[in-house]
Amino acid sequence: MMKTMKRRNFTMLSALALVTCLGTLSCTQPTSPTSPAAAETNATKAATKTTTKTVDLTISVAASVQDAMKAVQEAYQDEAPNAAITYNFGSSGSLAQQISQGAPTDVFLSASQQWMDDLEEQGQILAGSRQNLLLNSLVMITPQDNADITDFSDFETDKVTKLAMGEPESVPAGRYAKEALTAMNMFEALQPKLVFGKDVRQVLSYVETGNVDAGLVYATDAKISDQVQIVATAPADTHSPIIYPVGVVADSEHAEAAQAFVNFLSSDTAVKIFEEYGFAMAE
Repeated sequence: MMKTMKRRNFTMLSALALVTCLGTLSCTQPTSPTSPAAAETNATKAATKTTTKTVDLTISVAASVQDAMKAVQEAYQDEAPNAAITYNFGSSGSLAQQISQGAPTDVFLSASQQWMDDLEEQGQILAGSRQNLLLNSLVMITPQDNADITDFSDFETDKVTKLAMGEPESVPAGRYAKEALTAMNMFEALQPKLVFGKDVRQVLSYVETGNVDAGLVYATDAKISDQVQIVATAPADTHSPIIYPVGVVADSEHAEAAQAFVNFLSSDTAVKIFEEYGFAMAE
């Protein structure tokens, strides 16, 4: 009898405790502390979020390299997905002037050593970042269907009434063209026939559309167009070496990322792209 009563009392107490537990939730299992693995995962996510911050780079590039550099940009996104590249294409002289006047720029790729020299003398190029990157050549082009013009000597004949070239004071291709024509004793005599372009791509366009009979551009520009033909190449000793230097702009707010991009331009991946577009490497 006594055992039966104790058993009943225990059952009643257990039931009462269960009701109390459900009512107050005081019997809920305590939450286990965060495991070391989970803590590490959270820390890694936080670190990743910090290190994946996008860096915006503005790259000023000579017009003659724009097609190759667009391909380089695609390749670089795989290499550095957190770098957002914005290109500013134009004549090297105009781009150098913009940088000199304080235009926000991280990297400058020039078609002329002269403009890079000027910026370097002004302290506008980060010390130690400059390097010679590419080589090119100067060629004479005509519209694809023109079979009459075959040599530089034709410039002084009636076969050529309009000859396009870059503006020598601001367009490196124009300066090289002036040097070549001067070396051939033609430049002064050709003044009435000359049509000047704001950059080498405008000169190419003049020839493609037939607005001029011939033009002087880089070999790489002629290579990308199926509307023009190369008639002759200017002898290398008639003009200065066509070298493309590149460097980080001293006022860049992202100098480290800018230098990383410059370094990539000499990588096997970039070299292959430049060569596909007709450039030779300077180094």
